[in-house]
Order: sequence, then structure tokens, then C-alpha cells
Amino acid sequence: MFFVFNKQKIYTYLVSIVTVVLLFCVAGSMNDTNNEKNTIETASTTGKLLPIYNVQTKEKKVAFTMNCAWNADDIDQILKILQDNQTKITFFMVGDWIDKFPEAAKKIHEAGHEIASHSNTHPHVNKLTYEKNIEEIEKSNDKIEKITGKRTKIYRAPYGEYNDTVIKAAQDKGYHTIQWNLDTLDYTGLTGEEMWKRLEGKIKEGDIILSHNGTKHTADSLEQLLKNIKEKGLEVVKVSELIVQENYTINNNGTQIKK
Repeated sequence: MFFVFNKQKIYTYLVSIVTVVLLFCVAGSMNDTNNEKNTIETASTTGKLLPIYNVQTKEKKVAFTMNCAWNADDIDQILKILQDNQTKITFFMVGDWIDKFPEAAKKIHEAGHEIASHSNTHPHVNKLTYEKNIEEIEKSNDKIEKITGKRTKIYRAPYGEYNDTVIKAAQDKGYHTIQWNLDTLDYTGLTGEEMWKRLEGKIKEGDIILSHNGTKHTADSLEQLLKNIKEKGLEVVKVSELIVQENYTINNNGTQIKK
């Protein structure tokens, strides 16, 4: 049997074949693009769990926080400065610190400041199991409740450590895990002037500032820091007055964003 093709038929067949091939290529390319888009979206919504480093807000507010894990020698001085400057802040207390200095913890509460959990024994929480992380938070909260009459929902992990287990343990018990995006580095012995140099060019609304009591210069630099922050047009508030309590997301930079 013989097949006879003229030029017109050959041309038609070739066009048909090329068209089919091109359609397959386009379909494959679109599929690859969709897969890439899905991967990007998944990575941005189901990646590593993060604490709150700062808050996206138009309100001219920053949260000033103070970790209590060492001594209580400067608490009276700190409270007087805060009172003189009509400022309320958040103190993150270790449960063991409350055990050692219950009167200092009571003074902080009675002065109207916020007391939040900084764990019970200040361990390296990344090395703990899910259950042990919950135990650390809840035991510290038991001690906070004895001082304040209520339980906190604000938590800061020791050493600034966190992983998915740490964050999930806190979330599952209803806690907001708080990090910081501005560090005074007061624990290194910096003076007030040196601390302010670290903050001055960066500070903006929604920031969370880290400090510690029991350091060389925190107490004697606190008034300077508070006044300089206020001169920037910013109000210093407690963490609970800055963060979004519900219906929010946290982006890859740790910024809390209201939905």
C-alpha cells in the first residue's frame, strides 16, 4: 500500500504536531509556576513558629520590658524612677526569683506594673520536651498568681531561646511568647549614653525593648532612656497594651500583624 502526500497536507500535519507540542510545553510551564507559587505560600504560612519581636501599629507606642532573674537590689530605685516618670512597664519574672524576692515582686505589682512569666528555673528551653516547657511556664505562673491574684498570658523564654516545641507549648496553653527587637545590652555594663546610642536611630512605634534589673547601670540609666524615648514622641506601655490579643499573624521577621 502506498501513501501519497502533497505539500499542502505535509504542511498541515507539521503545523498540527508543532501546535500540540507547544500546548504541552505551556501546560507544563503553568504547572511548574503553580507549584512554585504554592511552595512560596506554604513556606510563608507554615514555616518555623516565631515569637512576637515587635508589632505593626500606627499608634506611637513601644513596650519597655525588664527581665528579673538575678538580684533585687535596685528594684526600689527602678520603681521610684518609673513612678516619677508616670510609666508602667512589663517585668518578666523567673519563678525562682519570686521565691527569693517575694516582697520585691509584690512591690512591682502594687505599683501597677505588669508581671509576666520568664519560666520557673531559667533553663535552656530548647533542650526541654514539650511537657517540660509547659511545666516551666505553668509553675512560674502559679507563683505569679499568688502575688497578683491572676494568671498571666505573657511569656518570655530564657536566653531568648525558642524552637517549634517551645512556641507550641506556650501557644497550646494560651500564652503569647514575647521576644524583643531592641536590646539595651545593659547586662554587659553599658552606660545610659551607650544604651541610648543603640536605640536612638532604630526606635519606632511597635518596638519591644529588652532590659534587666540587677545590672550595673540599668537603674541609673532608666530615667534617661524613658525621657529620650518620650522625646521621640513615643509612649512607653506594657506588653499587653501593645500586642494584638487575637486574630493576628506573625510574619517571617517576627512582626505581629493584626488581621
